[in-house]
Amino acid sequence: MTDPPGKRRFWGWGVEGAGPSRAQQAKMGQTIAARFASPLREPIDPPTISEIDLRPPRVAVPDSLSSVCTNDPEERAGHTYGKSFRDVWRGLHRDFSQPPDVVAIPRDEHDIASLLDWCSDARIAAIPYGGGSSVVGGVECDLDDDYGGAVSIDLRALDRVVEIDTESRAARVQAGVYGPALEDQLRPHGLTLRHFPQSFEFSTLGGWLATRSGGHYATLHTHIDDFVESIRAITPRGVWESRRLPGSGAGPSPDRMLLGSEGTLGVITEAWMRLQDRPTHRASATARFSTFTGGVEAARAVAQSGLYPANCRLLDPLEAQLTGTDDRGDTLLLLAFESADHPLDAWIGRAVECVLDYGARIDDDAVVIRADATAGVRDGAAGSWRNAFVRAPYTRDALVGLGMISETFETACTWDRFESLYETVTTAVLDTAEAAGAWPAVITCRFTHVYPDGPAPYFTVLAVGLEGEQLAQWEAIKAAAGDAIIRSGGTITHHHAVGRDHRRSYDRQRPEPFAVALRAAKHAIDPAGILNPGVLIDP
Repeated sequence: MTDPPGKRRFWGWGVEGAGPSRAQQAKMGQTIAARFASPLREPIDPPTISEIDLRPPRVAVPDSLSSVCTNDPEERAGHTYGKSFRDVWRGLHRDFSQPPDVVAIPRDEHDIASLLDWCSDARIAAIPYGGGSSVVGGVECDLDDDYGGAVSIDLRALDRVVEIDTESRAARVQAGVYGPALEDQLRPHGLTLRHFPQSFEFSTLGGWLATRSGGHYATLHTHIDDFVESIRAITPRGVWESRRLPGSGAGPSPDRMLLGSEGTLGVITEAWMRLQDRPTHRASATARFSTFTGGVEAARAVAQSGLYPANCRLLDPLEAQLTGTDDRGDTLLLLAFESADHPLDAWIGRAVECVLDYGARIDDDAVVIRADATAGVRDGAAGSWRNAFVRAPYTRDALVGLGMISETFETACTWDRFESLYETVTTAVLDTAEAAGAWPAVITCRFTHVYPDGPAPYFTVLAVGLEGEQLAQWEAIKAAAGDAIIRSGGTITHHHAVGRDHRRSYDRQRPEPFAVALRAAKHAIDPAGILNPGVLIDP
């Protein structure tokens, strides 16, 4: 069983001792006070487990399952929340009012089946748990009185690459493996899954599948869906396993049914995943634009060119500044290519030609071509962005500890709708923040992914919250953003999943006949309604 390195924080992102120090956080507070003309605030001290008053467990574990279950306070506290703004805020304020009664760590599928049988018979909610990095309320035990309690089923013991088919370039992987451990097991074979979400270090394959995770790469293979050959899950009605195939036209896909099911239909235990050879050729370029519109047009040209860059990330000037990527006031388009087969001179050269047609400026040292597996795409602005990307969740937690509202929301829309969506979302969020008293506030935008038919805009809002009112202000901003996205023809989530936080907007997005079919499928597979109740579908 391989956990991420270091002791995990039970109240927030990552591991103890990582992220900004207390002195650095205090310095951030001074910067915020100066920039936003707001009072200087002292950082909130992180909680210790001895301060947390957890309610007693409401369920008694059967003797047959006692070896895989624990009531340990730190385990229960660590499985209470995901890692959203609201989760971190509640953790910092010592609010762990709805912890799981039991944390189960099954050793194999037999243990999982036994846990589901127990939960079904005793009317106990069963919450599948990967790395706990959900930012949408996807792992909470927020239950009504119909349930006798809740069990968080943590799959971290199922953490192996079981089998590798080098001829087909695929592997059978257990669902509880964390990102770094997965890559470590593939590396000796010269292979990679090549799926790197921001939560990579602290999330698992099963979590990626259950939430339809989006990876770091901007085109072609953007979602975990693209890598699936087959999936196996344990449900209250038995084993759900699809046939391993490179493709099939045989009716609705059983894999697609499980992808994005968020633990409501079964506990994903393993999957056959398509792999790739590890890249040895890399090339990157940074393009500057005097206007955001110019950068949008250039990104669309690259997305529709058939070049399929690994990175095509557009940053507006404020996003570039706040992340420390660049402070020259330009819109940046970060381009990168990688290959295990061929040099990339022609690809990066053609991409540069494309963006120059839309007014880009390319600095003399902004194009880097390397024929090795390490450097290249991490130089210059791209390197600065990557570093900010990796440390962003730690920075967010530090901001929350200073009383700031720090939230992100992302979507996808067709190119013809982007301008209207951008204006509608930014106006709605800033107007709502001001009306709620979360002011001053700023909002930034970047593209995380681009497709031939549209971008995936990712917004970040920072606001000075009123003392004691931050959660209500966050809820108002979150609701305004969701409403604006749906009104503008976007999706409520491109890669953050639905959970509980996006349920209202998801219900508006999905067709009603599909909702009826999904509820019927849920009832057929999980007749007791124990699997992650309240996520995607009402109990």
